[in-house]
Amino acid sequence: MSTLTPELEALRVRTREFIRTVVVPAEPGPNVRLSEELRATLMAAAKEAGVFAPHAPREYGGQGVPIEHWSAIFQEAGYSPIGPSVLNCMAPDEGNMHMLGIIATDAQKQRYLAPLAAGGIRSCFAMTEPHPGAGSDPDALRTEAARVVGGWRINGHKRFISGAELADFAIVMARNEASDGVPAGATMLLVDMENPGVRIGEQIHAIDRAIAGGHPHVHFENCFVPDDAVLGAPGEGFRYAQVRLGPARLTHCMRWLGLARRAQDIVLDRTNEREIFGHHISELGIAQEMLAQSVIDIETSDAIITKTAALLETDPKAGSALSSIAKVHCSEAIFRVIDRAIQLCGGDGVTDNLPLASFMNEVRPFRIYDGSNETHKWAISRRASSQRRREVAASTGQADGVKGTEQ
Repeated sequence: MSTLTPELEALRVRTREFIRTVVVPAEPGPNVRLSEELRATLMAAAKEAGVFAPHAPREYGGQGVPIEHWSAIFQEAGYSPIGPSVLNCMAPDEGNMHMLGIIATDAQKQRYLAPLAAGGIRSCFAMTEPHPGAGSDPDALRTEAARVVGGWRINGHKRFISGAELADFAIVMARNEASDGVPAGATMLLVDMENPGVRIGEQIHAIDRAIAGGHPHVHFENCFVPDDAVLGAPGEGFRYAQVRLGPARLTHCMRWLGLARRAQDIVLDRTNEREIFGHHISELGIAQEMLAQSVIDIETSDAIITKTAALLETDPKAGSALSSIAKVHCSEAIFRVIDRAIQLCGGDGVTDNLPLASFMNEVRPFRIYDGSNETHKWAISRRASSQRRREVAASTGQADGVKGTEQ
């Protein structure tokens, strides 16, 4: 983890203590969603403990932690599957808060960011669509936003919109045509879910439970919003989306790495206590190999998260590219850690006697969410090839110049 100031280290320690002594004992059980009543009780306790909303600006009731130091705190929160929700640093709200803090107008911040950071409302991010619409390829966006008198009219069908059933507002990505000086492209629009043009459709029942509000279809049917609903500049939605998507990929890595650390603690306790063939399991070579590989996966994940978070602070474009690599590595490494823990715990690992199987249900979708790993690998490969071509071209040009000078 990155080196923390004394103030931030104290916050990390408080968060660790709060999660392990207050939140973990209150967990509702494997594969059971956190109730709204319990969440409200625990959120109040988190505020009292001074650990609530670590990423949010202080003026909105958060702890004001810089993004380069989020990981240490988010991992502590992620030690419990319900920890990030209790601390109000869970997706999709956390990513939406980050983007609103950078892009929103002062009026939009007061209307949406302030209550969202306080935990008084929820949100969702409406970009994914049914095939052949936007999924891993945002350029396939089919939802349309048309300019009308006094605002915009949205029509489109979204799917897998995490948190939508409990959301108070959505940030909607919609394609727009060129008009009145606005370039053709995509526009982000703030839409209240009580808008009569919004309809929640069929729920999609995924294996994860940590994100409240499910993953339903959402329909926008002649949905009118005023001009002041535009988030950022019209026609610039794809560019603004990167403000959210890069950090959001990384914070998923942070939270789930905390859960991987818990899985590792569970299996270390188990293998230190259980005996087989006259030895503790932790003394057997095959178990030691698996435990060691999990330590390696945890530490390499921590390292790439730390590097990426620092880069997002200084060079957001490069940081976003590296977050793609971090997402692939961490989602696969975290899965391996939990899978090994299940294997080493034997029969109990796949039952409700331990929470490991429910942990697996939470982290497995991460290889698909925020862009499938295969899509990220395709982009990573293209960037690497392009970078190498530029390096070779630059090197060749320099060599030719030197040769010409010598002649």
